[in-house]
Amino acid sequence: MLRGAGPTAAPLARRPSPTLRVANLKIRPEEFEVLADDRRVGLTLREFQVFLALAERYDRVVPRPELYAHVWGGPMTKRDRSVDVFVRKVRRKLAASAPDWTYIHTHFGIGYRFTPERP
Repeated sequence: MLRGAGPTAAPLARRPSPTLRVANLKIRPEEFEVLADDRRVGLTLREFQVFLALAERYDRVVPRPELYAHVWGGPMTKRDRSVDVFVRKVRRKLAASAPDWTYIHTHFGIGYRFTPERP
């Protein structure tokens, strides 16, 4: 008999993935998946990380350096435009899946805010 396989050993069970619902979006963090109107938004891993970091801070302006530190894990240099590039990619993919919605708003000189709206 294997060690730890006695009657008190609990079977490994996969917990159900929490699905976040915001406006017309379903966000499945454990599957790295976003659905807009039940259509999959094909985000890369890094795009998903940027999107999720904003979505988790719903209706709050997230400064670029904070977003960079959360997603890339380090300090942002002055000339680094990675955050802006990835936000633009996420916006483009969301717009392709749900053209009637605006999700990410720019606060010039500060950062971004995730607040879904219909224009």
